[in-house]
Amino acid sequence: MKEQIQAQFKQRFGTDSVVYASAGRINLIGEHTDYNGGFVFPGAIDKYIMAAININGTDKVRVLSMDMDAYCEFGLNEEDAPQEQWARYIFGVCRETIKRGGVVKGFDTVFAGNVPLGAGLSSSAALESCFAFALNDLFNDNKIDKFELAKIGQSTEHNYCGVNCGIMDQFASVFGKKDCLMRLDCRSLEHEYFPFHPDGYKLVLLNSKVKHELVDSPYNKRRESCERVAATLGVETLRDATYTMLADVRDKVSDEDYRRARFVIGEKQRVLDVCDALERGDYETVGRCMFETHDGLSRDYEVSCEELDYLNDVARECGVTGSRIMGGGFGGCTINLVKEERYDNFIATAKEKFNRKYGHEPEVINVIISDGAHKVED
Repeated sequence: MKEQIQAQFKQRFGTDSVVYASAGRINLIGEHTDYNGGFVFPGAIDKYIMAAININGTDKVRVLSMDMDAYCEFGLNEEDAPQEQWARYIFGVCRETIKRGGVVKGFDTVFAGNVPLGAGLSSSAALESCFAFALNDLFNDNKIDKFELAKIGQSTEHNYCGVNCGIMDQFASVFGKKDCLMRLDCRSLEHEYFPFHPDGYKLVLLNSKVKHELVDSPYNKRRESCERVAATLGVETLRDATYTMLADVRDKVSDEDYRRARFVIGEKQRVLDVCDALERGDYETVGRCMFETHDGLSRDYEVSCEELDYLNDVARECGVTGSRIMGGGFGGCTINLVKEERYDNFIATAKEKFNRKYGHEPEVINVIISDGAHKVED
């Protein structure tokens, strides 16, 4: 990909370029915990957005998206915002860098990626992090710290793309480290690396390629449930709640709110249990926690769907070590931890059974935990 985008850059702009990249991400465990002040456990993966860039000596940014075969030019002032949604990600990163006192001048760029779209792997965060890292290197002598780079991407989503996201996706894209997952405390924003080199296992996503659009606002409704229970308990968020505390207010909250809170309290502990298990190299415990998370997301939090539950059932039938919904739910992927000797049978069985039931095969996405945003050296 590096050679392709550099060749395209040379053809389009007539000069050489520097190449930067940033990764998509998975989240091994820790769903719907971010807005409850809990922990998430993401890692960057070996699927990237890559950009060839060169300073052009003007006050204009000239951008070619190879994947979309689309070109756009824009200035660096607020009123110069492009109409094209894909270009607003790059414009937003420029503006958010400038708002923080950083320097951004005109540049030319060609970018492409192999982060699967619509699979919950955060291709938008990879795009933002790639350009935030590049602008920091090209114009600011890398003086903007990494957390601020992640926040630049998050603020781009909020202010230019209309998505009120948390910090996890951009954090993983910026801070990713090869063979390590990261435990991020969503309250304090402290983070810690944990080794992840599961010898004898593979990490594979099965993308159901379905997305159920619901009429109501499912994420907001679940957040409201959690906030109601926290208020009843007299705590700021469910981060500070326990099962015992929840049992004490069982008759003061609705059954639905009770089940939502029960999942979040359990998920908070599962992230910590997985961290402990990884330090011991105990991948069987990791897998058991993944299955428990799926069950909770399906039954208590009710963010699964028939197709994802079916893929999870097939994983159990095939002796997969761990499997669960990855992401917000209602479609998308399962993430699966599979012993190598069971891998081929699992993939073949999942493809055959899913295709027979739903009329198409799931997309198989093998992932390796890799480095986050970086300059691509020759």
